[in-house]
Amino acid sequence: MMRATSLRARLLMGILGPIAVFILINSVSLYRQSLAAATTAYDRTLLASAKTIGEQLDVEGYDEAATLRAIVPYSALEAFEADNQSRMYYRVSALDGQLVSGFEELPFWRGKLPNRPPYAALVDFYDAEFRAMPVRVAVLLQPIASGRGRAMAVVQVAETLELRETLARKLLVDMLWRQLVLMGVIAAVTVVVVQRATRPVRALGEAIQARAADDLSPIDAPDAPRELRPLIDATTQVMGRLQRLLDHQKRFVRDSAHQLRTPLAVLKAQVQSARRGDVPPDQALGEISETVERATALANQMLSLAKVEQLRQQPESVTLDLADAVRAVALDLSPLVADKALDFELSTDSAPVPVRAHLWMLQELARNLLHNAIKHSPRAAALTVRVHAEGELALLQVSDQGRGISDALRQRLFAPFAAGDVGSGSGLGLAICREIVLALGGTIALDNREAGGRTVGLDAVVRIPLARDNR
Repeated sequence: MMRATSLRARLLMGILGPIAVFILINSVSLYRQSLAAATTAYDRTLLASAKTIGEQLDVEGYDEAATLRAIVPYSALEAFEADNQSRMYYRVSALDGQLVSGFEELPFWRGKLPNRPPYAALVDFYDAEFRAMPVRVAVLLQPIASGRGRAMAVVQVAETLELRETLARKLLVDMLWRQLVLMGVIAAVTVVVVQRATRPVRALGEAIQARAADDLSPIDAPDAPRELRPLIDATTQVMGRLQRLLDHQKRFVRDSAHQLRTPLAVLKAQVQSARRGDVPPDQALGEISETVERATALANQMLSLAKVEQLRQQPESVTLDLADAVRAVALDLSPLVADKALDFELSTDSAPVPVRAHLWMLQELARNLLHNAIKHSPRAAALTVRVHAEGELALLQVSDQGRGISDALRQRLFAPFAAGDVGSGSGLGLAICREIVLALGGTIALDNREAGGRTVGLDAVVRIPLARDNR
């Protein structure tokens, strides 16, 4: 697995990379310009030599009948051969290619003059090969006139490229080492700047690493650059969620140990009593079975409470119809409704009531509310469940004909293990409902229903935001 590139390395590559490419392109461009300037300079010298040779020509006769004579002095070649690097060759010809003087094996010029020659002369420059060596050739059409005649001479001067190549290499080396020095200066400055720019990141990392293992308090970094604020805020939010999760786990372990200790102690005492024969076997087994059932119900509700927190951390919810979830739970609890001969009514809208949630959450919410209502309803009483859309909210209302609750009990009834009837429940059902509703971003309330100045029942009202993508 490849190691992730550090931020410092990314900054260096991001800064030095484009600069290196720019320097490379600039070096190539400057080298070409310098080489073109050197070529122009040497071509000018080559043209001067050709003119010197042309000035030494003489003619007898006119035009086609003219006869050319050439006397080429050594001074015309001395400027090219004094450095002992390059060699120079020349050829003087008539317009028809007839050799007048110079090297016969130098090919006669067959080209044409440029439309816009670089100099005020009839001159052409081209590259060729002579005696298996690359050469640069200057061609000068030189008019010759004297008292004895008039004609046009073709003067060709060829120069080997050793001196030009040496100059080009020198230009390239001089340019490259300057560019390399510039690159080194830029790299050094970049390293220093990046080192200073990433110092707050390192300081923040060291501060977080120096924290205690259980320290999940918000990160205090007022001097951090603005670019780090999103990272700091996101890390603080994550640490806050972890703190809430750890607090929930600690509370769950503490409550589990406290609440399970009592039924287990009772179960142990019942088993010991049964072994001693203090009560008849059937009675002992009945008491043991009842204690096991209460402990099992308590354990299941505590696991349900823990599962709510687990699902709260998982955003992968889907859009569900609240009415379908309540309808399925009512069908599961129908034996309890029938056992108390309740007049049960389920009222829903014709259209779906969509909410974003996990299916287990909706079913657990409805199951706990319905189970409490069934348990506290008098025999053969009415029990009504309504599921409707109310503006931007989904409404779930469970109405029974129980004796209601007092104001003092309403304040603590949603707290864990705060049962209204100590002998009939663990006090976790409404706590589970509250945690589910809060996880879904809703509200839950218990309201006494009054009639004729007395309490005739209890309404459990839940409001959850409707799913916006289905509205």
